[in-house]
Amino acid sequence: MAKNAHYDLYIPDDVVAPEAQARTSHLGIGAHQDDLEFMAFHGISSCYEQEGLWFSGVTCSDGGGSSRKGKYSETSDDEMKKIRKEEQRKAAQLGRYSFVVQLGHSSATIQDPRQRSALIDELEVLLLTTQPEIVYTHNPADKHPTHVGVFHAVIEAIRRVPPFSRPKKIYGCEVWRDLDWLCDEDKIALDVSGHPDLAKQLNACFDSQIEGGKHYGDAVIGRRKANATFYDSHSVDAVDQLWFAMDLTELGEDEALTIKDFVDAKLERFQESVRALL
Repeated sequence: MAKNAHYDLYIPDDVVAPEAQARTSHLGIGAHQDDLEFMAFHGISSCYEQEGLWFSGVTCSDGGGSSRKGKYSETSDDEMKKIRKEEQRKAAQLGRYSFVVQLGHSSATIQDPRQRSALIDELEVLLLTTQPEIVYTHNPADKHPTHVGVFHAVIEAIRRVPPFSRPKKIYGCEVWRDLDWLCDEDKIALDVSGHPDLAKQLNACFDSQIEGGKHYGDAVIGRRKANATFYDSHSVDAVDQLWFAMDLTELGEDEALTIKDFVDAKLERFQESVRALL
């Protein structure tokens, strides 16, 4: 499959691409530059300076529609795409990723099921060449339409991969809308308390978004700490930072399971849990 014109592959330690792909154990697939660092830090931290474990990242959109303010207020879409690409590369270098690839699709294309086929094709190839143990991506209850578009593309791409080559675990992570509402049996609590300095450094890479009026770095750390504190009302905190995810593995294993039925089951359990206390 020919690569699209906006495809940008960066390998921080300069090994050849097949090696960078083959050594990948944890793969994050996010919509925007910074989504990997916010939602998939569990994978980044788990692999950081660990022999035999490598985090790799995929960013699907081009970053051109980003908010901008202050010193970026006069930045054109094309200029912003370049800035965000470099920010993502800097994060990959700091986090010692095996590789990061930026696919450069527009948000409109990702959101539209009729235009999403090229993205799905690219993700299928990346999944086949990396065959990670764990995939981190967006969850279907996210309120950002581009995030939900990436979620759909990831699940479709995984279902195209032969069953023996699919990831063992697929985590749908919170970003735009937290997952505190999920019942405990439906919620994966990812320990993200390791490497706190690295977490702050990664968040700070995305100056164009922080300067644009969103203090994402502070908000992400705040949510991680709040998740840990409010996770269990009857026990002392074992860790001080958690990130929540939906376990999407069943969607990758059972091709007959519809996404609607999968989500409906979780919503119904949440409704029942609330009603049981009334």
